[in-house]
Amino acid sequence: MSDKRTILTNATVLDVVAGKLLPNHRVVISGGKIERVEPAANAAAAPDDTVIDCKGMTVMPGLCDAHVHVNSWTANISDQGRASPSYTAARTTHILNGMLMRGFTTVRDEAGADYGIQRAVNEDFIAGPRVLICGRALSQTGGHGDSRGRGEMTLETLSDPVSFSQIVDGVDEVRRACRHEIRKGANHIKLMLSGGVASPTDRLTNSQFSLDEIRAAVEEAEMAGLYVTGHSYTVAAVNRAIQCGVRSLEHCNLIDQSSVELFVKHGAFMVPTLVTYESLAKDGVKAGLPKELEAKIYEVLDQGLKALDLAYHAGVKIAYGTDLLGAMHKDQLQEFSIRNEVQPAIEIIRGATTVAADLFKETGQTGVVASGARADLLVVDGDPAADLRRLQDPARYLKAIMKDGKLYKNELA
Repeated sequence: MSDKRTILTNATVLDVVAGKLLPNHRVVISGGKIERVEPAANAAAAPDDTVIDCKGMTVMPGLCDAHVHVNSWTANISDQGRASPSYTAARTTHILNGMLMRGFTTVRDEAGADYGIQRAVNEDFIAGPRVLICGRALSQTGGHGDSRGRGEMTLETLSDPVSFSQIVDGVDEVRRACRHEIRKGANHIKLMLSGGVASPTDRLTNSQFSLDEIRAAVEEAEMAGLYVTGHSYTVAAVNRAIQCGVRSLEHCNLIDQSSVELFVKHGAFMVPTLVTYESLAKDGVKAGLPKELEAKIYEVLDQGLKALDLAYHAGVKIAYGTDLLGAMHKDQLQEFSIRNEVQPAIEIIRGATTVAADLFKETGQTGVVASGARADLLVVDGDPAADLRRLQDPARYLKAIMKDGKLYKNELA
């Protein structure tokens, strides 16, 4: 990163917190951070500043996706587990670049990515969003992270170091696995707490891990200053997780009023991933999902919007997530239009900026255009808070993408 200043001038800044536009402002960037945001009138630039005229367009925070799988080049988890790690890493570079070009500057990987991918992005060897990792998710035997078919016995695969999950049973194994992932650089711990669509031997309605096992993972994460996130669909899985201290619950399609009350009481975050079910229903088998798992999609497809409506009106903290696999990554921005059936545009944008930043424990650092924050910025032609289509067609409307003060796309010149 250079210490030379870049100034985005003649900008209309979207104040995501206040939900309002600040016309005729400028954003001063130095050392990968936002130095200040101020009215453009009467503000002078130094001779060696790089000044970019935003032509009145909207400058907003880079987007955050709180549930991605940057390694997942196929929807067939078992097949990916048999692939070469180097092949998976090569495919990951393409997936990450696509996310960045859609305007995502921070993503939270929910099983698969490791410190090597994170480091390669941080050192700019891969053009992609900053990646927060959990390493490999923790699954009980026969849980959502157990990709073995009913007749398979062995756990070893060619890509064991980059596979999505590890199988752990009992409190001691959970503790050791948490410590192992923390040692390897995890930003959070992921537990598989219910059945899932892509797992071959469990039912969606399964609750997974004992209460003692869940509490052990929460304790280990908290001792390291981290938190636990949990894959969960049902009332039972979500409620028991929140009561054990799990901070972030993923999917949550089958929750009820008791669940949202617990979310609010404990300050937990919900990360719906509605687009993945629509994409799986449309393209899942073509993208590699085994045909025999297709029926599971429809158990949750129609319930997601109902759960979102319940949570939104109860005041639950809702972050943006997508959970797409393989060729379906292209649908990452469609989550905006699906949620817009329930939430106002500004609330969805907050879910992909300030709420996600709060979840990541990066309040004020990520997801805002403000002094001291990361210079992760988008320049959008039009007002996305008035028309979400401005975010969903990046080839047409997304004119500049900046991450850590570096421009990865610039059509303003």
